[in-house]
Amino acid sequence: MSEIVTAAWQRYLLQLQAHPLRTKAMTSAVLAGCSDAIAQKISGIKKLQFRRMFLLMLYGFCYGGPFGHFFHKVMEKIFKGKQGKKTIAKKVLVEQLTVSPWNNMLFMLYYGLVLEGRPFSLVRRKLKNDYPSIQLTAWKFWPIVGWINYQYMPLQLRVLFQSFVASCWAIFLNLKARSVAAKNA
Repeated sequence: MSEIVTAAWQRYLLQLQAHPLRTKAMTSAVLAGCSDAIAQKISGIKKLQFRRMFLLMLYGFCYGGPFGHFFHKVMEKIFKGKQGKKTIAKKVLVEQLTVSPWNNMLFMLYYGLVLEGRPFSLVRRKLKNDYPSIQLTAWKFWPIVGWINYQYMPLQLRVLFQSFVASCWAIFLNLKARSVAAKNA
């Protein structure tokens, strides 16, 4: 079994090297789909909603993976040649003050407008009510993830690591973003 895992990992790394953007987009899509399937089961949905899962995979493929790919490239350019704990702290701070609020808001908008098909007025109300607590929770959780990512992950694996943790975070967001009416589906 370990030979299969090792061979799969080696193939993944080769794809990551040959086609980094595509590989990160596909990885993000698969992890988004898995997290949604888990969130659906946790929330008590009896029959798996494949349309919803596909739309979240699309979100991961079109936004999550590509955004992470380019964001980490930009961060490397901004902090080129700089290392140490102060630099890591600055990277985490930049990420938390820019990317974190944007990602959480965008996910909630996408979820309400696209997945649930709600009118903008209802989505805006949900955002107004839930976004502050979600963002505060994110600021308790994601700085630790960011620190680990910048401290221990090589550049080419940062999106994979972040996507994996984001798949767990997405379960939380899925359950938080879900409207009361949608829970009865």
